[in-house]
Amino acid sequence: MALEDRNRVVVLKDRVENISGADYPMGFDSEDVPFHLENFRDGLDIKIIRVTPTDIEFDLIGVDASIANALRRILIAEIPTMAIEKVYMINNTGIMQDEVLAHRLGLIPILADPNEFQWKRSGDPPTDQNTIVFKLDVACKAIPNVPESETDPKKKYENSSIYSSHIVWEPKGDQEIRFANSPVRPIHDDILVTKLRPGQVINCELHCEKGVGKDHAKFSPVATASYRLLPDIQILEDITGEDAEFFRGCFPPGVVDVVEENGVRTARVVNPRKDTVSREVLRHKQFDGKVRLTRVRDHFIFNVESTGTIAPEMLVSQALDILIEKCDISKAALEKAVKGSEEDE
Repeated sequence: MALEDRNRVVVLKDRVENISGADYPMGFDSEDVPFHLENFRDGLDIKIIRVTPTDIEFDLIGVDASIANALRRILIAEIPTMAIEKVYMINNTGIMQDEVLAHRLGLIPILADPNEFQWKRSGDPPTDQNTIVFKLDVACKAIPNVPESETDPKKKYENSSIYSSHIVWEPKGDQEIRFANSPVRPIHDDILVTKLRPGQVINCELHCEKGVGKDHAKFSPVATASYRLLPDIQILEDITGEDAEFFRGCFPPGVVDVVEENGVRTARVVNPRKDTVSREVLRHKQFDGKVRLTRVRDHFIFNVESTGTIAPEMLVSQALDILIEKCDISKAALEKAVKGSEEDE
């Protein structure tokens, strides 16, 4: 099998062919393809496509799916953040039960650099080095002189809706000095926590601790972290005239364009990464044998959306550092095992 074909997943009308079935990464159909570090290094590439304050899109090229998936799982579950771990409920007369309220509070993303805090182990007392303290102390009251015809609770009552902005940071120790340039707070001020009515109050103390997403989803620094294979649309025969216009309509906007070539309108693929591989084009007989839908096996398009606790570009950098650390641990363990077996012999 040619290298180009081995590196493509072929999408047909009713099935997908040439999927990886090897016993080891980048192996093909039981063929002996030896691994060479230099070849791997030459083929490895990372291209940053787009970065915003909350999102990053990048291409990871030249690796096996196992590496791409390891990076994705680290992004979701192994980068530490700060989140509300304990809620000490002093008084809650609202309609929401204590445990439900505590759960909702725990899921609010907190802006605090986890590198500035130590891990709090079981049995450790809370200190300014391992714990952040917040207070939530609110009461709902009727606003005087509101017309009886008014139906909007926000106009009738004070604190009818409790938002993350009601959570107040209480610095401990030297935290106020350490975080003078970036005070600890919820990422967003408009997250609805619960609703109250006149006479109802909530008074509680919240303790934030350092953790990772594999312990609880509230510690995950990403809202989404996903990847997909780069689509590769191959036009095997020229598609012209009205068929070209129809062909363009079989794909999302921007994937295919119709250009003038020698006076003939011809379909050309201009941006395959926008394709969703819907297979719509394979439903039409006039395109039989004229187009081949594939995906590049070792070209992964990553989309990562941060919750706001850590900048998206820093998330990728930290995830790569953790992946390297895991490789070093595995390498050391393997070397130890090999050395032990040689000594036994």
